[in-house]
Parts: sequence; C-alpha cells; structure tokens
Amino acid sequence: MTRSDLVEELAARFGQLTHRDAEFAVKTILDAMSEALVRGHRIEIRGFGSFSINRRPPRMGRNPRSGESVHIPEKRVPHFKPGKALREAVDKRTAEMEQKGAKG
Repeated sequence: MTRSDLVEELAARFGQLTHRDAEFAVKTILDAMSEALVRGHRIEIRGFGSFSINRRPPRMGRNPRSGESVHIPEKRVPHFKPGKALREAVDKRTAEMEQKGAKG
C-alpha cells in the first residue's frame, strides 16, 4: 500500500472527507510521527505496533569493489515492532490465504 492508496482508502471510507482533506490528514499524521521520531520519542499505537529509534554502533565495513576496509559511523534508524493484535491478524489471514491456495 502506498501513501496515495492510503489517501484513497481514507476518502472512500469517510464520504464527508474530500480527497484533499484525506490527503491533508495522512500528511499531518505522517509528519507528526516523523517529527516525534526525529526528537527521539517512541510512538505506540495500541493493537498496531510501536515505532522507536535503534542505535547502530560504529563498525568496520568493506568496500565490495576494492576490498578496502571502511569505517562506518554510528547511525540511528527507525524501528517498527508490530503489536500482538497485528501479528495475530496477519498470521491468521495469511494462513487462510494459503489454505485457499492449496484447495484451488
């Protein structure tokens, strides 16, 4: 699902929202989440999951072309951990789809 798919879905589910309003709502939510992560905050959406920042320590890597050792600096990267309800729903739906595929 892309960002534009999300906007379309939101506009379809809520008839009172124009396409522009749905687009603004999606942009506002994603911007707020991005800003919270940039500030180092954790985002938790019950039943869906949580977003946090993970620290990747500095390490020595290797340039694949030359084989030369390269220092890779520390990084902070976003991390998503799905909630229990989401994990169970995905597992259930994929298992159902697999069963339908095996029967067909």
